[in-house]
Amino acid sequence: MIKEIELHSESDTIALAERVAALMEPGDILCLYGDLGSGKTFFTKALGKALGVTEEIDSPSFVIFKEYLSGKMPLYHLDLYRLKRESELYDLGIFDVLDSGVTAIEWPTLIENNLPYHSLDLHFEFDGTLRRVQIKPSRRMEEHFR
Repeated sequence: MIKEIELHSESDTIALAERVAALMEPGDILCLYGDLGSGKTFFTKALGKALGVTEEIDSPSFVIFKEYLSGKMPLYHLDLYRLKRESELYDLGIFDVLDSGVTAIEWPTLIENNLPYHSLDLHFEFDGTLRRVQIKPSRRMEEHFR
């Protein structure tokens, strides 16, 4: 099942992030797809805030992996855009933390086949005027996105 939502404003994206945050449990993995500027990092910032993260959440583009421990549960934010090989994933220690908090992964194509599961896949699109997100929930979350 795939659900498409139009995001007409930042407040729409924040509302979606709050809705998703309310469903999150330790071990949940969000795969965030979309071009540069499509809203992935903004969504993750809003998700973190909704999870109670008090630190400033910014893009992990240059450090690849950031963790935020001040919320209801840890938030791990990854940006895999710069990685070229699967072997680089293991050097980061990503797989050691997947069960302990919520993991949001931008540019997840390199890792998606190595994940135990995805709780939600979110495909962000921006045409210059309107943002859309296609949501593909795991079986556990399907009822929340009908």
